Amino acid sequence: MTTYKLTYFDLDGGRAEPVRIAFHAAGIEFEDERIGFPEFMAMRGGTRFNSLPVLEIDGKVVTQTNGMCRYVGGLAGLYPEDAIQALYCDEALGAIEDLLHRLVPTFGLEGDELKVAREKLVDGWITTFVKGLAEILERGGDYFADNKLTVADLKVAFVTQWLNAGQLDHVPTDLVERLAPALNAHLDRVMNDPIVKAYYEARSQ
Repeated sequence: MTTYKLTYFDLDGGRAEPVRIAFHAAGIEFEDERIGFPEFMAMRGGTRFNSLPVLEIDGKVVTQTNGMCRYVGGLAGLYPEDAIQALYCDEALGAIEDLLHRLVPTFGLEGDELKVAREKLVDGWITTFVKGLAEILERGGDYFADNKLTVADLKVAFVTQWLNAGQLDHVPTDLVERLAPALNAHLDRVMNDPIVKAYYEARSQ
């Protein structure tokens, strides 16, 4: 029997959440190792690219979130089999990673330096990505690909939720609603999907 261990920060949401939900949807048992930031700093040098999440399959380490999303999503029926639909799914997955790569460097900033950097992102890249994701969603309809829930929907929804939550200083909480209200409607759709609701109901027990 194949064994799986997923290591990520102890939070709901973030890069690993679509993988966790996909494991649950597939009915596949896995070790959900959740760690704090001090633990990550202690182990960081031992990770392949100094980052999380890390997935171990029969003890063999795999990195790169989108690869995990495609693999586990495929096991759960949350990644398209059709090549074109898979391409649409990958476009949304890749866009989110591009956005995160621009946001993450601001986490170490403080004060005016943080304010200037975040406001520049809001006026530039964040706006570009929010509008671009809305365009991709319009092509797909209610979902980004396959006319149903995929790992792309999960990944976009959690970033939309994050942008709305007020956890990013100097990023207006109404930004998504002003620029792309369809993404907020999509967020509601995803969070009320039976697969997602079942995962969080199981988490609360």
